[in-house]
Amino acid sequence: MKRVLVTGAAGFLGSHLCERFLKENYHVIGMDNLITGDLKNIEHLFPLKEFEFFHHDVSKFVHIPGTLDYILHFASPASPIDYLKIPIQTLKVGSLGTHNLLGLAKAKDATMLIASTSEVYGDPLVHPQNEDYWGNVNPIGPRGVYDEAKRFQEAITMAYHRFHGVQTRIARIFNTYGPRMRLNDGRVLPAFIGQALRGEDLTVFGDGSQTRSFCFVDDLIEGIYRLLLSNYVEPVNIGNPQEITIKEFAEEIIKLTGTSQKIIYQPLPQDDPKQRQPDISRAKKILGWEPKITRTEGLKITYEYFKSLPPQELNKKEHRQFH
Repeated sequence: MKRVLVTGAAGFLGSHLCERFLKENYHVIGMDNLITGDLKNIEHLFPLKEFEFFHHDVSKFVHIPGTLDYILHFASPASPIDYLKIPIQTLKVGSLGTHNLLGLAKAKDATMLIASTSEVYGDPLVHPQNEDYWGNVNPIGPRGVYDEAKRFQEAITMAYHRFHGVQTRIARIFNTYGPRMRLNDGRVLPAFIGQALRGEDLTVFGDGSQTRSFCFVDDLIEGIYRLLLSNYVEPVNIGNPQEITIKEFAEEIIKLTGTSQKIIYQPLPQDDPKQRQPDISRAKKILGWEPKITRTEGLKITYEYFKSLPPQELNKKEHRQFH
């Protein structure tokens, strides 16, 4: 049985990855320091003998006994609320954490995939964004702690591949949504649904003309799985190219939830990207992958998940929201 280490295992994407690899008959080792992850995302896996969990911070030395075939590095705060609250930990997990795991991959002769992000493109001057675009990032702005952590992560990953011959993969992940997202993590989709469920008006920043492209989690996990098992080492965009403005998206959520709230407008946060749309030509060509689940289907599943949460989850509010 092949063994895979998933860091950030108790997070939104990490928990879905654990499930997928268990389904594919891997022995899965989950690791998380629970700074933003939640054990309830993976507690249903604890009875399985093919699953084990380590409560550990990958910014410190990582030891895994026995053989290891694959490492998926998904440990990192991913929402602006989190990385503005814990900026230094965000930088450390992208730099020290990645360095530690690449050392482990080298020692175990394992293939390692890193979860990079569309944020490496910053506020892009090229649209849609393809993997050859180098980005437009403010390294000292508030979002720089996340953007630069991910850019460094890509650089050290390629250095380990070129210098040490480690088998590496780089997934540039665009906006993803689905069950197990934190309702109050400040990202646009859970923020809108949370406001709708609480009967509040929906907050749009700027004039709402900025765009995002939303990929349902099952599609994303399929893309990650295919990328890991490919032999392609350059970055690959994994996301849904169907673009929508934030204002249109707010209107979709109002329609979906059947509520009568209106949209209210607030100033745009610093360095908030105006456009976000992946060019997925590379993923189509190399992985034979493209998203299959429509936004209508995916939003329905996600809304049902959020509706099923206990009232105390619904009423926990964060002070800031980002797109």
